[in-house]
Amino acid sequence: MEGQERAPRKTQKMQKLKPYEEKTSLVPVRPRLVLDTSLFVNPETQSRFGADVNQAVRNFLDIVRRNKIEIYMPISVFRELSHFTSKEALVLFRQEAIVRAPDIYNLHVPAAILHIFIRELRERINKGLRIAEEAIYREPTPENLRRLRQQYREALRSGIVDSVEDLDVVLLAKEVGGAILSADEGIAKMAEALGIEVYSADYFINRYTKPDEEQV
Repeated sequence: MEGQERAPRKTQKMQKLKPYEEKTSLVPVRPRLVLDTSLFVNPETQSRFGADVNQAVRNFLDIVRRNKIEIYMPISVFRELSHFTSKEALVLFRQEAIVRAPDIYNLHVPAAILHIFIRELRERINKGLRIAEEAIYREPTPENLRRLRQQYREALRSGIVDSVEDLDVVLLAKEVGGAILSADEGIAKMAEALGIEVYSADYFINRYTKPDEEQV
């Protein structure tokens, strides 16, 4: 209408965008590893870290600290490790590691893994029975008994998860989203079926140490 002043238009002020680096600060993700006792008690892998079990534990922890690695160990495996190490080495390990059981009541694992495990277990049992049947016809000499035990053990236990401790390692890695550091063939086999990365001792050392740091 004439004689009335128009209301001033609202103008939008352009705001300057802040540089990207001022808006965000990315925090590096720490490597996360789940361990089992084979790393320290298997003679081949233990020797990669130290002359004995206690020295291997200390040298391993030095690498962990330098590289800011987050390490986990199931409580069942920690109890197992306590039979091989000194109290001092065990205390040092406990200070660096997160030691706890996997959440077996809330953790979900594909049914296919159980199906494959049972099928393989049955095949191994049948193989063990055949070995035992063949042994019946041999003389019960100490050498034959030793060979029977070795063949039977290989048929039923080699390359398979055969203990609660081994299973806890796989389940904890699945739960926390970490890789597994182990020399156990059975653990590696199940972990790979679940899509979990597995580190060998050699791979770990090559990745996280310099050539002159392998033996401290």
